[in-house]
Amino acid sequence: MAVKNRRRNHSFSKLLRRPRRGWIFGFIVVFMLVSFSGLVKTFQDVLIRTRKNPSVVELTFEETSMVQQRFVEAEIWKKPNSENYQKCINRTKKEIEKGADHATDGYIVANANGGLNQMKLGISDVVAIAKLMNATLILPSLDHKSYWNDTSGFKDVFDVKNFIEVLKDDIRIEESLPSEFQSVTPFRKNPVSRSKLSYYRDHMRKLLKKHKVIELMRTDSRLANNVNNATQRLRCRAMYDGLRFRKEIEQLGKKLVDRLRNNNTNQFIALHLRYEKDMLAFTGCSYNLSKAEHEELRQMRYDTNHWKEKKIDAKEQRLRGNCPMTPREVAVFLEALGYPSDTKIYVVAGQIYGQHGMRSLKEKYPNLYTKHTLATEEELKPFKNSQNQLAAIDYTVALESDVFVYSYDGNMARALQGHRMFEGFRKTIRPNRQKFVKLIDELDKDLITWESFSHSVKSLHRTRAPNSRGVQTVRFQKLEENFYSNPFPGCICEKLKV
Repeated sequence: MAVKNRRRNHSFSKLLRRPRRGWIFGFIVVFMLVSFSGLVKTFQDVLIRTRKNPSVVELTFEETSMVQQRFVEAEIWKKPNSENYQKCINRTKKEIEKGADHATDGYIVANANGGLNQMKLGISDVVAIAKLMNATLILPSLDHKSYWNDTSGFKDVFDVKNFIEVLKDDIRIEESLPSEFQSVTPFRKNPVSRSKLSYYRDHMRKLLKKHKVIELMRTDSRLANNVNNATQRLRCRAMYDGLRFRKEIEQLGKKLVDRLRNNNTNQFIALHLRYEKDMLAFTGCSYNLSKAEHEELRQMRYDTNHWKEKKIDAKEQRLRGNCPMTPREVAVFLEALGYPSDTKIYVVAGQIYGQHGMRSLKEKYPNLYTKHTLATEEELKPFKNSQNQLAAIDYTVALESDVFVYSYDGNMARALQGHRMFEGFRKTIRPNRQKFVKLIDELDKDLITWESFSHSVKSLHRTRAPNSRGVQTVRFQKLEENFYSNPFPGCICEKLKV
């Protein structure tokens, strides 16, 4: 159903009527606050009218609308205040003196599993694990068996030289096992999920001393979220400084950002739209899809052995907020927040599923871009056969966006939200899907007006931008906030007050 736009013109102009010359000063203040070049002529005209008739100043309807719009636009692009915070991942004096132990107890061979961002998080944990176990880390291998069957190696995605250099004072990293250990059969181990530091210092280190080479079969979520500050800082050094994408990936990503900005003159949103076939099949979310599409997703879910949950109520999933937002829901969400229809949106996603695809989003926001529309065929050619490298390009663009919005939780959303916080609390919007679904259903049934709907959406998300809320420990570790989605206070500190 098309959204009914029943916005009413509030009597904003009444607030802008004041007698005498005092308004001149008010106009100048407003002008400095909005600082939009398009308003210069408007305020010049108003000041000229003020000189001719200083007793009353009244903005025209067009001028009122422009001022109102600019204030709204300034607010929707505004990032959380970060002036009292700074990065704090440098080694302490004690850590510098100790450095990386030269005598190693053995070698860790790590098999990173999952997609690009799950592997990034896992490798960052493995760096900390190697430190705890006094182990030499062999350059991790990347997952070649997941849904996308990507054959990229570590060197194809990351800058190996930088990785080793950044972490050389923390752990020893080698590209391969020394010759004397290459014939040794590694002791294979799946570490316990979300383990405490003592698990690696004691149990796992004993195994390493005994077997000399340990192969970690999985790297996802192998370390607890809440550990000591030294370990948190090391995780961040690995994640944000060590795991740099290789030069060619970063260069193309920055080119795409420049094209979106038109020489620093435009702002843009990066939208992580997780409305892809595998995600919909996994979550059982077939809302608003055809019967044939519903059946195709159901069949895919039953055919994928490692997806344990098979029978899923799609309607119930959506009402609980467990489904990715549809392209149409995203369009309504952004409009309700106040983003104008000419907003540039960079879509971070694979192939969007469903017969309607991106139509609803594109009708409302025609300025949609992807790496495929911004880059030339020749520029993408070196990366076209690697989903991990293409995802790395998306990550680079999304990190630099003015606003990052994600329609569903996942490793990319977690990694980017935390990284953007680390880089100065860049604005990230996390839709409250459960409450939004209820509101949009009421809107579609004409139970609430557009004005009421928009006000509720804005109020609901006013405090949902990332801020210094810290990682909260809960009874069940699976439900607690992931460290990499919020590295405060471990890697972000309050500035010392003078």
